[in-house]
Amino acid sequence: MPSLEQVRGRLEAAGQAHALQFWPELSEAERRGFLQELAQLDLQGLREHCEGAARAAASPAPSLDPHMEPVPPESIGSVRKSDEDSLAEWESEGLLRISENRVGVLLLAGGQGTRLGVQYPKGMYDVGLPSGNTLYQIQAERIHKIQELADGKHGSKCTVPWYIMTSEFTLAPTEKFFKENNYFDLEPSNIVMFEQRMIPAVTFDGKVILQEKGKIAMAPDGNGGLYQALVDNKVLEDMKKRGVEYLHVYCVDNILVKMADPVFIGFCVSKGADCGAKVVEKACATEPVGVVCRVRGVSQVVEYSEIQRETAELRGPGGELVFSAGNICNHFFTRAFLQDVAENYKGQLKQHVALKKVAFVDTCGNQVQPTKPNAIKMEKFVFDVFPFSRNFVAFEVVRQEEFSPLKNADGASDSPTTARNALLAQHCRWARAASATLLDERGDTLSPPTSASAADNPPALCEISPLVSYFGEGLEQLLRGRTLTTPLLLDRKRAQELLMKSSIDRTRDV
Repeated sequence: MPSLEQVRGRLEAAGQAHALQFWPELSEAERRGFLQELAQLDLQGLREHCEGAARAAASPAPSLDPHMEPVPPESIGSVRKSDEDSLAEWESEGLLRISENRVGVLLLAGGQGTRLGVQYPKGMYDVGLPSGNTLYQIQAERIHKIQELADGKHGSKCTVPWYIMTSEFTLAPTEKFFKENNYFDLEPSNIVMFEQRMIPAVTFDGKVILQEKGKIAMAPDGNGGLYQALVDNKVLEDMKKRGVEYLHVYCVDNILVKMADPVFIGFCVSKGADCGAKVVEKACATEPVGVVCRVRGVSQVVEYSEIQRETAELRGPGGELVFSAGNICNHFFTRAFLQDVAENYKGQLKQHVALKKVAFVDTCGNQVQPTKPNAIKMEKFVFDVFPFSRNFVAFEVVRQEEFSPLKNADGASDSPTTARNALLAQHCRWARAASATLLDERGDTLSPPTSASAADNPPALCEISPLVSYFGEGLEQLLRGRTLTTPLLLDRKRAQELLMKSSIDRTRDV
């Protein structure tokens, strides 16, 4: 480890000598810890990082509107607009690749649940389902089920490895949570957790912020830190060793995410794509989601804050939004493409400016909780590699079936209530599609919701375990003609009971 004098010299060269202003007040243990933290910083690149952050915050990005155009039709697939044969063909292709151990999933889980109001990783959150399952539990069960579906079709014994990118904040609690839950009955060796880099938060004039007298305020480098983390942690080598060629990358907070979705995987593979994105039709012109489009002929995501209102409101001849492909952080990559990014492009990723409120110690050593943004955090986004793709595709999915993020505490949009209700509503649709009748606790028949607002018209408490059904398949033999009282939790045990009852009923009929 470098000496204090060496670190002091590097800090001065970077214009950050103030970081040591409270050094005389630190205990011996605090000095050792702080010196170790400073030694791990890229002090050589610190000046460039801080000056770049200050310049970026002071200079608005040039308008992209004149150069934007929608993704061409030949590069877009759609669940809504495709015929049943095409969907079945893509699903079959995806299940084949999964059965051959060529598909992995990668979870972006480096952020904390700050907006949600908790001090632990979002994946550990219980949204209040009848089962009490957390997001991690739901996702693990979907991995179990997709392996089972692929094995059932192809007579294989396949594995979908689960790569989980954490941060300094989330690694230890995530590891502990998985261990305490027996890795959700997945093989521990097939769950690979790794950590993304942390970078300093800086003031508007380019100075690193002291969170404490002996600690710099650090933050994960955004989900686009994935590409550096793949290199740092030799994840691509692990994928190659396992034979993984296709990767489904997604964000932890989407309760409806389809792990290793065979339809999406199959579509991308059949198109020969090296990079793909699931999208949903924007709910309205001003919905705060990024838009998947082309800029100067190159595929990319343009953030909603970067699009002028008149561009967002442009409509086609049928009245549809021209820029309607909302990004939901749900992506397909080939391993070869990720290797190419790691070797040739990761240093070219765009830096995005985020203005944040970061607690700090002032020049007198007093702890301050700011009431307005006082810091710049520079972030990279996972979708910033789209421009490097040689064959990019987009795949439109139905929002109510595949996208309900958990971001905020109750009382706002994208909350535990909206996420829970989205999943319950989906499972009610599945049960009714399987010809089941749902009753409330008084024995009255429950009608499908008529209001688009889950808060005004919450769905029945009908939860179907992913271990029973991945996307609604296989339920008809269990539920057809049945009258079921809610709250209902259709887990594997309950499914076995219904299956046995159906067998007894058929025997009696004979």
